[in-house]
Amino acid sequence: MDLGLKDKLVLVTGSGSGIGKATAKVFLEEGARVVIHGLTVSEVEACVADLSAIGEVTGSAGDLTNPSDANDLCAFTQNLGAVDVLVNNVGIFSVKPFEDLTDEDWMRYFDINVLSAVRISRVILPAMLKRGTGSIVNLASEAGVKPLPQMVHYSVTKTAMLGLTRGMAELTKGTKVRVNSVLPGPTWTEGVKAYFDGLAEQKGEPLDGIVENYFKQDEPTSLIQRFVDANEVARTIVTVAANPAANGAAYRIEGGIIRSIL
Repeated sequence: MDLGLKDKLVLVTGSGSGIGKATAKVFLEEGARVVIHGLTVSEVEACVADLSAIGEVTGSAGDLTNPSDANDLCAFTQNLGAVDVLVNNVGIFSVKPFEDLTDEDWMRYFDINVLSAVRISRVILPAMLKRGTGSIVNLASEAGVKPLPQMVHYSVTKTAMLGLTRGMAELTKGTKVRVNSVLPGPTWTEGVKAYFDGLAEQKGEPLDGIVENYFKQDEPTSLIQRFVDANEVARTIVTVAANPAANGAAYRIEGGIIRSIL
């Protein structure tokens, strides 16, 4: 299927690994030009080298909690041309008891998971509106709809991303600019594997057994009873980004964890 992305300029934040890297790869396979972003130069360079055989890819490093770094990333990308697609993917997660979460924890999570998208979008979105065309996809989570008690701070930031997405989409009325969100469920990435490796070591149990029991014990409403693959999320992101009729919506790719018909 031709999604009409050939030669389109795409910026994917937090794309040095995980869902972001998988998304960058699918965009490249569709013929788009992609800007990789990561926290460190070494991460970006390694990702660019890994994907360069697929298509036209470049990259820029920076800490998006720093407004200057965010502006530099926007300038770097816009120097390559008008940004056709922006994927706000930067985010972190951790397990921590609610009562132990400090004000600093809350502010850090909002800064990384929400304000990073705000900082990039407030540069890229006005440029798209001026041209009258463009697409933004914000990464939320099933936890934004079904908050996780062991990750209340993370869940709240993902709920905020849903509100940010719809609010931004309201600004696009009458144009061909679109803003949507994608809600992955538990997805097998390097970060998730590291978490489960640590849990297996802590419990003194085999990793396979812990992973196998995770959905039975922790996510019993999952209909697929397995982790989502990063490539499955990536293909949803790319399809939503390319669909001219998709605007202001939240697209679930969470394996049916959310028990709802909508």
